[in-house]
Amino acid sequence: MRTGAGMSRGLLVVLALCVLAGCSKLSFVRQDTSRGEFTRTSPEVELRGSDREGALALQLALREGQDALRAGDLDAAAKAAREALRHGERSPGAHTLAALVADRRGDSRTAGSHYRRAVELAPTQGGMHNNFGTWLCTNGREAESLQWFESAASIPGYGNAAGALANAGECAQRAGMDEEAVRYLEAALERDPATPGALAALAEREYRAGNHMRARAFVQRRLDAAPADASTLLLASQIETSLGDSRAAAGYVRRMREEFPGAVPDSIKGNEDQP
Repeated sequence: MRTGAGMSRGLLVVLALCVLAGCSKLSFVRQDTSRGEFTRTSPEVELRGSDREGALALQLALREGQDALRAGDLDAAAKAAREALRHGERSPGAHTLAALVADRRGDSRTAGSHYRRAVELAPTQGGMHNNFGTWLCTNGREAESLQWFESAASIPGYGNAAGALANAGECAQRAGMDEEAVRYLEAALERDPATPGALAALAEREYRAGNHMRARAFVQRRLDAAPADASTLLLASQIETSLGDSRAAAGYVRRMREEFPGAVPDSIKGNEDQP
């Protein structure tokens, strides 16, 4: 069983720590804490008196939790999550923060309960559906996750429908549902031709199938669409090796060594020294 700490290249989780202002921020997790930044806004709500004070305290706790997570300080993030829940037990952002902290600590069951509660509290926010689907997929419930990604993509105004469909494609592939995986990935690219997760997944599929020229095309599109991560550079190097272009393969290995120290597998170390 995989946990949130092991999420792969395409899967996105919404770090909804700005939901107080009505936005959902995708940060990720392949961690690529990498993939994708999307923002959605909603009308502001006027607050008075104690309600306003509580809302401001909630906002402060969410921001502190976000900062602590970015700094890797899980104790501070957990404290902020408790404070956020104290001021906003019905805040989807507070539950998302608590879920992320639990995930980072390896408490997948608690994380799942908070992700599910966030969906219940914000049923019209696609990011919350995407989060719960991601949790299901990374905890051995890949087929079950698909309905949540589909529901995320179907919500009007959700800014990352393509990312949710890319997640569905990756999770369908994990479940051995190859035809469905291709359908989801192609649908993601129809929504947004520069969806990094879909491009990366299709590049890997073509590489595994021995279609190396098609794999090269997809991986180059992926590298054009968003900043590189180590796994994409590794795949690009493998594709170029299969195509017989040792110079290009070595260039990708050099980039891995320079941009992601320690990420170069022992099996290809030294390849960056190719002429």
